[in-house]
Amino acid sequence: MRVLGLNIATGAVLLLLRLASPVHAEATGAPDVLVLGDSQLTFGSGVAFVDLFNDMAGSCGLDADATVGVIGVRSSTLRAWTGDSRRSRSAICDVDPTWHVNAGAYGTLSQGENPYIQIGRGDQFQFCQSGLSPLEAVFADDYYRPDLFVMFLLGNATERWANDPQAALADVQAMMADLPDDQPCIFMTTAPPFRQSVVELRLRAQENIERAFAQSGRQCSFIRGFTTETIAANLGNAQHFRRRASGDVRDPFHPTEQAARVFLELERPALCAAIQAQLGSN
Repeated sequence: MRVLGLNIATGAVLLLLRLASPVHAEATGAPDVLVLGDSQLTFGSGVAFVDLFNDMAGSCGLDADATVGVIGVRSSTLRAWTGDSRRSRSAICDVDPTWHVNAGAYGTLSQGENPYIQIGRGDQFQFCQSGLSPLEAVFADDYYRPDLFVMFLLGNATERWANDPQAALADVQAMMADLPDDQPCIFMTTAPPFRQSVVELRLRAQENIERAFAQSGRQCSFIRGFTTETIAANLGNAQHFRRRASGDVRDPFHPTEQAARVFLELERPALCAAIQAQLGSN
């Protein structure tokens, strides 16, 4: 009887502990398709992604009522999303000293007319949890539980990946460690920039990160953002980038919203095929 009483008492204590533990509820507006990435999402591509996925709903393996949410964080890299130290995740969690916000949110995660938000503020953006990487926090306790996860990155990791294939492999392995084992996933490199020299360097980076996904990231489908067609659309095309009054390009790294729409339309067949591979076809 003492053993039975001990078991009952122990069970009661464990139940009370579970009830007292904080519950990480699902984020408000958590979408069926979650797109995370860097500042290309913040400065044009975020809106274009929402519109493309809404247009594709009911095809390519997506449910007819599939929702999409997009978050782009300035200067973020794959290492920042998978790092669990304060320094490594600073691009995700630190407040921008000039603008006081560091991200843009779109689709179901939109905050209204002003898309700009600070990661760590607001119930929907609690990615800076002690002991977790931002990517782990996204999925912890079903905080976000998308049917499909898309990571859209390249620019800020260009030199690291272009110059060191092993660094690219380490970054992919870290991402795979942070994703739930059964999470359908697509990794897509970002759109080509304006200048030839930068395009060439990013092509090398894309080659190395694609090889790294082939080695250790088979859970995810890989999509090349740099193709013959997408490079031709952006390379030297001032109309696809923000310009000064003189007409000179002032931002050669972030295509405009209209340019992002052209880019995603060129990528649509590859994206459709990747979604079908991850979710099955409708």
